[in-house]
Amino acid sequence: MGRRKKIVQECERLMDNPEHIRNIAIAAHVDHGKTTLSDNLLAGAGMISEDTAGEQLAMDTKEDEQERGITIDAANVSMTHEYEDTNHLINLIDTPGHVDFGGDVTRAMRAVDGALVVVDAVEGAMPQTETVLRQALREGVKPTLFINKVDRLISELQEGPQEMQERLMSVIADVNELIRGMAENMDDIPEDWTVSVEDGTVGFGSALYKWGVSMPSMQRTGMDFGDIMELEQNDKREELHERTPLSDVVLDMVCEHFPNPVDAQPRRVPRIWRGDAESELADTMRMVNEDGEVVFMVTDISMDPHAGEIATGRVFSGTLEKGQELYVSGTAGKNRIQSVGLFMGSEREEVDRVPAGNIASVTGLRDAIAGSTVSSVEMTPFESIEHISEPVITKSVEAQNMDDLPKLIETLQQVAKEDPTIQIEINEDTGEHLISGQGELHLEVITQRIRDNQGIPVITGEPIVVFREQPQESSREVEGQSPNRHNKFYITVEPMAQDIVDAIQLGEVSMDMPELERREALQEAGMDKDTSQNVEDIHRTNILIDDTKGIQHLNETMELVLEGLQEALDDGPLAAEPVQGSLFRLHDAKLHEDTIHRGPAQVIPAVRDAVHRSLIDGEVRLLEPIQDVRIDVPSEHMGAASGEIQGRRGRVDDMYQEGDLMVVEGIAPVEEMIGFSSDIRSATEGRASWNTENAGFRVLVDNLQREKIMEIRERKGMKLELPQSIDYF
Repeated sequence: MGRRKKIVQECERLMDNPEHIRNIAIAAHVDHGKTTLSDNLLAGAGMISEDTAGEQLAMDTKEDEQERGITIDAANVSMTHEYEDTNHLINLIDTPGHVDFGGDVTRAMRAVDGALVVVDAVEGAMPQTETVLRQALREGVKPTLFINKVDRLISELQEGPQEMQERLMSVIADVNELIRGMAENMDDIPEDWTVSVEDGTVGFGSALYKWGVSMPSMQRTGMDFGDIMELEQNDKREELHERTPLSDVVLDMVCEHFPNPVDAQPRRVPRIWRGDAESELADTMRMVNEDGEVVFMVTDISMDPHAGEIATGRVFSGTLEKGQELYVSGTAGKNRIQSVGLFMGSEREEVDRVPAGNIASVTGLRDAIAGSTVSSVEMTPFESIEHISEPVITKSVEAQNMDDLPKLIETLQQVAKEDPTIQIEINEDTGEHLISGQGELHLEVITQRIRDNQGIPVITGEPIVVFREQPQESSREVEGQSPNRHNKFYITVEPMAQDIVDAIQLGEVSMDMPELERREALQEAGMDKDTSQNVEDIHRTNILIDDTKGIQHLNETMELVLEGLQEALDDGPLAAEPVQGSLFRLHDAKLHEDTIHRGPAQVIPAVRDAVHRSLIDGEVRLLEPIQDVRIDVPSEHMGAASGEIQGRRGRVDDMYQEGDLMVVEGIAPVEEMIGFSSDIRSATEGRASWNTENAGFRVLVDNLQREKIMEIRERKGMKLELPQSIDYF
C-alpha cells in the first residue's frame, strides 16, 4: 500500500474525533517563508521527500506560482502528527503573503481555528504581518508565532547571543503589541492570546535548513541557543536538522496550543453566525455534532480540469456524504453532492464522508460561491466574509477573436466566482469587459491564467484606477422633480464620520442585521440616537435616513426611492464614479394620488436628480485611492528611494535605520504607482525591497480635479461639460 494511501486512511480514522483535529492556517508577509515552512511540515508528515523539502514548494501547485516564486492561491493539505502518544489530524491552509491576494487569507481564516504567523527574524513584523493578524483576530482565530530565518542572524549578520536575543525579543514584543491592540474589544476571548517563549507559543528556526526550536523542544532535546549557534557557524546544519527537526517543533506547538473544533466552535459560531442562538441548529454547531443537520461554509472555489468545480470549506455540523441534496444560501432549489474529498496539496483524495469539525472539498455544488452557506435545512446564512480592501485598479479585457467571446464571458464569470475580491463588469454592447482587482499583479495573474489555462488569446487595456466621489460639506435642502412634475423629493447630504464608514466596511453594520443590533452598532460608531432609528438603507458606505413624517403613499413608493438613490450613488455627478461616505436625509416628499403617475419612470429620475443636486451643493470632490509604501534600501540609495515616492505626488512620512538598511515610509496615489517596480529597481541598482498596501481614498488636490474629471468622462464617452452649478474647482 502506498504511503499516500496510508496517510489518507489514517486521516479518515481520525476525522471522527474532533478533540484530535487542528484546523490551521499559515500566514505571513510576502517572502517570510510560509511555503518553505509548509514543505517542512509535509516532509515531517511523510508526504514529500525530506531531501526536496524547502525547494519543492509543494503547496504552490500552479505553474505561475512556481515561476513567480510567490503563493497566489491558498492551498489545503491534511496530514497526521503524533503528539504525546496520540495521533492528531492537522488540516493546514498555506495562504498568500502578497497584499494583492489578501482576499485568500481572509477566506482561509473562516475555515480555521488557529493561525501560525511567520515572521522573518531580520525584517521583523511588516505591514502585511499586521494585516494577517487583524484578519485572524477578526474571525476569532488564535495566533501563535514562528520566527523564521534565524540562521541569517548567525551567519549573515554575525550577531552574538546577546544581540540575537534582544532582536528576537523585540519581534515578539511587536507582534504582542499588535495582538493586544486588536484583541482589546473582543469579549469572547477567554484567555490572553499574546504569545510567549515560556508558554511555548513562540518557535524559532530556519525553514530553509529545516531546524527549529521552542522552549518545550529545548527542554526535551537539551539543546540551547549556544549549541545552535555553534552548529550553524560550523556549517553542521544537517546535524542541527537531525537533532531538532523543524516539523516536530511546529506540529507539537500546533497540537498543544491551538484549540480543537470542540473548544473553538462554541466561541466562533456566535461571531460569524447571526441566527437564533437558542435553536437546535446552533446547538449542533456548538457541539460539533456529526449526527446533526449539515452546515458547511464554502471558503474557496477552484477549478479542476477533470472534476470540474471544487468547493472547499469548513464543516460546522453534520456529515458530508456523496449524493446528499443540500441548499445553497441565496439560490433556489438544491444541489447534489457528487463527491467528497480531502486535499493532499495539489492532489484531491476522495473519501466516503467528512464529519463536522473538518475541512472538506466537495464537487457538485454548482450554485456555491466563496462565502456561501450550504446546509441540509434552510437556515440563516453565515455572516458574509468581509474583505479588508476593495478593488482599486481596473483593466479592460477583450477576446482577440470574436469566436472566443462566449468562452471569455464564461471564464470571467468563473473568475468572479473563485475570487470575490475581483469585480467583473461585462458590457455586452461594446464587447469590452472590465476586471477590477487589488493591484497590478492581481490583474496580471488573472489575465495570464485566462490566456494559459483557458487558451483564449486576450487583449488587455492599460490599467485604469478606480476613483470615488464624496461631498465635503453639508448641503442645503434640494428638490428633485419627476418628469411629469407631479412628484417632488426634498433631500440633504452631509459627509459621514470615518468611524461609521469603517464600521460599514468591516461588516459591523449592515441592513441584514436585526434593527436593534444595527442601531446599537451605529451609535457605538458615533451616530446620534435619533438618526440611527430612521436608517432606511445602506448602499456601499452611504446611508439614507428617512426623516419624513406621515406622508401618504411613501411606503409603497419607498422601493423606487431606494432604486433611484442606488442608481445615483453608483454613478456620481462628477465622473460617474461610485459615491462613498455620505449620509442622505429624505426630509419631505410630495406624491401624486394616482399610482400610475408615480411609477418607476417618474420616481427614479426625481430621486436621482435630488441626490446629484444635493451632492453638488455639498461640494462633491473626486477621491483617489492611495497606498502606504515602505522601501528598505542601503543608505547610499536612500535619496533615490525617497525621490521615487516624492516624484509620484507622494509624501515621505518617516525614515529610520533598521539593521544595515534604511527604511523609507510614506504614501502615494495608486495611479502614480503603476510601473513603480521597474523605476525603483533602476533608481537603486536593484538593491531596494519594497511593499505597498492599500490605504483607502483621499481627496484629489483641487488643481487636478477638473483635468482628471474630464479625462474620466472622455474615457467613458460622457459629454465633456460639467453641470453649471459645479463652480468650485
